[in-house]
Amino acid sequence: MSANADSLPAGIIRGDVPETLALQRANTLRRGWPSVVGAVLSVIMIVLLGRELLDAGPAGLSRAAPDSPWFYVFFAALYMVGPTGDFLIFRYLWGIPWAGFVALHKKRIANDLVLGYSGEAYFYAWARARANLVAAPFGAVKDVSLLSAIAGNGATIILCALALPVGYHLMPPGILNVVVGSVVIALALSVLLILFSKRVFSLPRHQLWVVFLLHCGSIAAGALMLALAWHLALPAVPAGMWLFLLAVRLLVFRLPLIPNKELLFATVAILLIGPDEALSDLIAFVAVLTVAVHLALVLAFAGAAGLPGLRRGRH
Repeated sequence: MSANADSLPAGIIRGDVPETLALQRANTLRRGWPSVVGAVLSVIMIVLLGRELLDAGPAGLSRAAPDSPWFYVFFAALYMVGPTGDFLIFRYLWGIPWAGFVALHKKRIANDLVLGYSGEAYFYAWARARANLVAAPFGAVKDVSLLSAIAGNGATIILCALALPVGYHLMPPGILNVVVGSVVIALALSVLLILFSKRVFSLPRHQLWVVFLLHCGSIAAGALMLALAWHLALPAVPAGMWLFLLAVRLLVFRLPLIPNKELLFATVAILLIGPDEALSDLIAFVAVLTVAVHLALVLAFAGAAGLPGLRRGRH
């Protein structure tokens, strides 16, 4: 296997030789200092969240873990929302097989564990290696990613408009100015993409609308699943606080080229709420649980990729 392939976690590409070859050029996006900086930031955030959860040892972790089994049901639904939404989109555009669902999980994990948008590079390579799906996949992957950004920016603006009156008192004036500035930038970028849509997008207009609506549905479903999981874990917390935290989470997730945005959101939320609170413990627990599921799937994908070789060895 080439050195380029090793720049992603083993379970994401290992064993997919055509994808690895097709990804050699796309891997330049992940070389050098950005990946190193992303890895360092991730380690720092994991250490901070680990201190939040383990401040009282195992008892602290036990205290942070919700007792309600429904919390874990809605967490699992939340985890599945993103890849499911992407699968519906590319099923509509290309008619991808069910194997594409696994590739889209790898895309999401690559974005979270390696570097923002590295997952798009991986999925482009996956599609390019399968010419029977689409002859030129770059345009569709680009359009889907841009429409995801527009839908996410729109949802962020709406939620911030609803949540800031509720939670602005939690933020220092400097942070409040940053939030307002970020919302303005998100709005400006979305407006520019819409104004120059004929030059930017490749897909036909009716397909763009379908993809955009699917993105909106995915964002709404994810926010609902997360709000329900939070509420089931801490039913005494008022709905206004959940609304505020959802707005902060969407705002953090709009930041480009940053890995482990769930960890970053948890770190920011703890700074706003304060440490050693049940609410901050819960948010830290969700972030760490998300990373744990990512790593479990990476190992599962690596094991599945190695099974054919093991079977050949037995014969």
